[in-house]
Amino acid sequence: MANKNLNAAKAAKKDEFYTQLTDIERELQHYWQHFRGKTVLCNCDDPYESNFFKYFALRFNQLGMKSLICTCYNGSPVQGDELMFDFNDFTDEPRRTAYKVEITEVKDENGDGAVDL
Repeated sequence: MANKNLNAAKAAKKDEFYTQLTDIERELQHYWQHFRGKTVLCNCDDPYESNFFKYFALRFNQLGMKSLICTCYNGSPVQGDELMFDFNDFTDEPRRTAYKVEITEVKDENGDGAVDL
């Protein structure tokens, strides 16, 4: 199964693989006390696709975090554009814009005690 998925990804030129949310939850449950009052930086991590960003955003209040920062560039594979990189000629490199998402507060909009994305 794994080889079939990897071969399909190779043929489709899609090499982005993301850590599963369940795996993140299973591991980070042991470290909750370390996030209280802290800032978490997800560097070069597209917030639209990152399960780490989703994990921390959903549990922001529960973990008592100070802030969550996620940085990325536009033109990510999620947007259907791959990075063109040629060591010999940088003129073909598309112009990239850096983005930063910073969360310092998460409100319970509907009052159900849970955070929704």
